[in-house]
Amino acid sequence: MKKILYVATITEHFYYFHLPYLKMFHDLGWRVDVASHGDVKLPFCDNRYEIPIKRSPADKDNFKAYKMLKKIIKDNRYDIVHCHTPMGGILARLASFSQRKKGTKVLYTAHGFHFYDGAPKANWMVYFPIEYVMSMATDCLITINDEDYNCAKKRLRAKKTEKVNGVGYNSDRYFPVSKEEKLALRDKLGYSRNEKLLVYVAEMNLNKNQAMLIRTLKIISEKRDDVRLIIAGADNFNGEYVKLAAELGIDKKVDFLGHREDIDDILHASDIAVGSSYREGLPVNVMEALACGLPVVLSDNRGHRVLGVNGENGYVVKVNDYEAMAQRINEILDDDNLYEKFSENAVELIKPYSKESVLVELKEIYNHYIN
Repeated sequence: MKKILYVATITEHFYYFHLPYLKMFHDLGWRVDVASHGDVKLPFCDNRYEIPIKRSPADKDNFKAYKMLKKIIKDNRYDIVHCHTPMGGILARLASFSQRKKGTKVLYTAHGFHFYDGAPKANWMVYFPIEYVMSMATDCLITINDEDYNCAKKRLRAKKTEKVNGVGYNSDRYFPVSKEEKLALRDKLGYSRNEKLLVYVAEMNLNKNQAMLIRTLKIISEKRDDVRLIIAGADNFNGEYVKLAAELGIDKKVDFLGHREDIDDILHASDIAVGSSYREGLPVNVMEALACGLPVVLSDNRGHRVLGVNGENGYVVKVNDYEAMAQRINEILDDDNLYEKFSENAVELIKPYSKESVLVELKEIYNHYIN
């Protein structure tokens, strides 16, 4: 039996982004294993290895995770190791070094390099040299936007460099629903039919910058009381955003839902998708929202700029420009014709990023190693 190991920092990464690809290998009769940190249950997974990967390169647990990964990879002699996330990618490629000489193929998907046009110089000084060295231990480097692809082709040294349209949204779950279905889901989830729901699906951390959304809601709430913010995702920021909402006196207008398995229902019940991150590769949460017909108001970064087309399916504003974000949200909520235009365009423009389209792209890459 052929075997593939997927590696990432946290298990949620696979739950949200990679189930169709785990299923693909499972259906091909491969043994599908996953190594990551977290207790989220995964379908299409034969073995789930708990390893203490941490995001910070300086965390001593990463050395323990490296030793565990090295043993897992040596004992199982995988045909393919496909790693994701910065630390997952570093540790998996280091741990695969000896087995790669024996035929294991190592793939790494870069979901957004930390070094990019406009990134702090410190990012280039720290992360670029690491990725440069690691690229030489990579059979295929997969990028998800043009900027990263061009950078990788020009500056890095992987055997092959490819580009796909992200990880693909699940079109079986994310699609437009009727107004009647939206209202029924509001009732089911316990939201008022008259509220305007903003939604952001992402774990809470420093990069995702949910503080921007909370401060934006504070501005909106000073002039209207019908807007509510939904934040769905695990809290990996020690409750800082929950505290901020309380400090600003809008905690009753912000719902921190934690990890949820009904994201499709939540999006279908919502009005506008918002995004506040400093850095994105090509965010699937935005893809899913657009596929549901939600206009978007997003912070300006390379991933958001690809998916959010100003004046077509929503708006992109400067990071931490709370006033601009509040203005754009109100503009969409107050103009039914604009809302409908953005909603229709959202569905059409996102179709090339569906799981069906991306699966075709990834199959072409995988086939080179499967065969």
